Amino acid sequence: MKTTLLPLLMLCAMHLCAQESILGFSDAAAKKQKELEKEFETQLNKQNLDDWMKLMVAEPHWVGTEYGKHNVDWMEKQFKSWGYKTKVDEYEILFPYPKLRLLEMTAPEKYTAKLEAVPVEGDPYTAQGEKLLPSYNAFSTDGDVEAELVFVNYGIPSDYEELEKLGIDVKGKIVIAKYYGSWRGIKPKLAAEKGAIGCIIYSDPEDDGYYQGDVYPKGPYKNKTGVQRGSVMDMPTYPGDVLTPGYAATKNAERLAREDAKTITEIPVLPISYEDAEPLLKALEGTPAPASWRGALPITYKIGPGPAKVHLKLEFDWQMVPAYDLTATLKGSEYPDEWIVRGNHHDAWVHGASDPVSGMVALMEEARVVAKLAKEGKGPKRTIVYCAWDAEEPGLIGSTEWVEDHMDELKQKAVAYINTDGNSRGFLGVGGSHTLEAMVSQVADDVMDPQTGVSVKERRIAAQMTRDGDDAFTISALGSGSDYTPFIQHTGIASLNLGYGGEGSGGEYHTIYDTYPHYTRFKDPGFEYGAALANTAGRLTLRLANAEVLPFELKGWFTTVNGYLDEIMKNLENTRKEVKTHNMMVEKGYYKLAEDPKKNIKAPEKKAEIPFINFSPLQNEMTALKESIDAFAKVNQVQLSTSQKERLNGMLRELEQQLITEEGLPRRPWFKHQLYAPGFYTGYGVKTLPGVREAIEQENWDEAKGQIDILANTLSSFNDYVQKMIDVTK
Repeated sequence: MKTTLLPLLMLCAMHLCAQESILGFSDAAAKKQKELEKEFETQLNKQNLDDWMKLMVAEPHWVGTEYGKHNVDWMEKQFKSWGYKTKVDEYEILFPYPKLRLLEMTAPEKYTAKLEAVPVEGDPYTAQGEKLLPSYNAFSTDGDVEAELVFVNYGIPSDYEELEKLGIDVKGKIVIAKYYGSWRGIKPKLAAEKGAIGCIIYSDPEDDGYYQGDVYPKGPYKNKTGVQRGSVMDMPTYPGDVLTPGYAATKNAERLAREDAKTITEIPVLPISYEDAEPLLKALEGTPAPASWRGALPITYKIGPGPAKVHLKLEFDWQMVPAYDLTATLKGSEYPDEWIVRGNHHDAWVHGASDPVSGMVALMEEARVVAKLAKEGKGPKRTIVYCAWDAEEPGLIGSTEWVEDHMDELKQKAVAYINTDGNSRGFLGVGGSHTLEAMVSQVADDVMDPQTGVSVKERRIAAQMTRDGDDAFTISALGSGSDYTPFIQHTGIASLNLGYGGEGSGGEYHTIYDTYPHYTRFKDPGFEYGAALANTAGRLTLRLANAEVLPFELKGWFTTVNGYLDEIMKNLENTRKEVKTHNMMVEKGYYKLAEDPKKNIKAPEKKAEIPFINFSPLQNEMTALKESIDAFAKVNQVQLSTSQKERLNGMLRELEQQLITEEGLPRRPWFKHQLYAPGFYTGYGVKTLPGVREAIEQENWDEAKGQIDILANTLSSFNDYVQKMIDVTK
């Protein structure tokens, strides 16, 4: 308590002294907007979130289910009753349903995996039997393989580097990897590249089971039978329907043959519980796992290979199913052709109380109050489009198909996209376009935290300061993992992703335990943070909808992007020094002392020297950009004439689009943004300045030089665009 009190008091004092001005608003308009937002906040009703969640999660509702369509029809009815113009876009997508799942250990002893989670007392949702979706990984290929088992920790690149040092090869083997460490789809992708013929993913109790706390139903964490479902589609290549890459999966769309779809895994992959994983891991011999690899099971963690041998057999029913995207539009009073797009997905792997319904009901309550205010003559100046996406879980499919279907119109009209997903109690987290960071900071100053009574901005900064962080409120860069991806990274629409969390941890994610009882006991009792989410996202939406000049800010953007460039340059220089040190040690024979033929540990060889990489094209463009951005920041935008504001808004609306290139990133042209992308080997995790950064990480020096030129040209064009915005203000 004492460690957090002083930072909170300091920040409260700062808040009291804060100005009432709002980015993009004159003083008079800012006062009116603040009054509107306060009225919006007071009309939010937490009971609605509770009631609506109970209805939406009554049965499982993954894509293609009857209850999924029931939810769409029910939501459409609500939006219509509030005064929205609604539309349901239907897409036909490929979705694999598990037909046969077999995992058995055939040596040195017999064990057949149960592959079933048990119902728990007090939660009738978990006892719905055949209605529950079996545990599996969507977009695993079919397969029937048998081989020795190898434990690969989290199955990420650094783990395979460690295996190579130990002389362990996974070629022709089946690997078993822990969840976490990366997005799950990276594990079979990398395993296949290393020559493995099958992949098993399990949840170790150290990460989300009894090691963290009491298991469900006593506590929120994963019990021994819980299994995390999830897609293993190769989304870093492209998300969306696997058969229609880059274009909408409409009824008559031309489709790839399934065997030509690049985003289905090359090897079969299956998720299992730690109950099923324990006998497999216990049977492994060979090299003991490094200390950092060991989990919380009561065994000695060893790597193998063998003598454990497993048989994995998977068959899927590759169905064409409908995906339903619901949009609800409230027309703007002054700028009807400028859209603020606000979305959350509605499909779930099972019941999905936390993921995604907690976010969906917050969006609906936000939309209800916005429409109520509009009926009272306080409607938005710009059009607001609320969206409920389908098929997010198997691969961001619903939002991707909708964006690909409406690409031209979105590029002309969309100002920004605001995304939410799962939500729980805790701290505000925001990622997105850094042109929107200043606006988010101001909104976070105006939303009160339900637990502490200070602003959510103050609470988050106080937490940062107690962990030796600074007092800056920043937003993170966006990788992937939710429905903002097609908006920002494919289309160049400024985007945000937000939610609360950090104090609602558990093991329910993508399991049969993500239910209404679990959520209301452990994640957000009373829906306090559901209301906070509606309040935060609603204020962002209304602020964008009503701003006199769109609240995009470039000085903070420049600082962030320049920091990305500095980071890449410093990392490369550090790596160059490490290579030189390594080669010196090889030459002097120091590594020979660590050789151990019995353990197959060999001394490493010299590494290739890193060539000179010329970053001056990027540095020069950033210098020129700073001058332009400093000049633009001096413009008093809200004092411009009406015609100047309209022209400037038109340019600001398309500002983010200047950061995409038609050719896209190497080997994955669907991703077109030059500042943000999911990592090719991280999945959800972001890579900033991705073309340059990943070429360097993969030691592709010629590509790095080419990507530097492409990024420099992009920044040069962006600078020209900023200059044109300055000209509009003269």
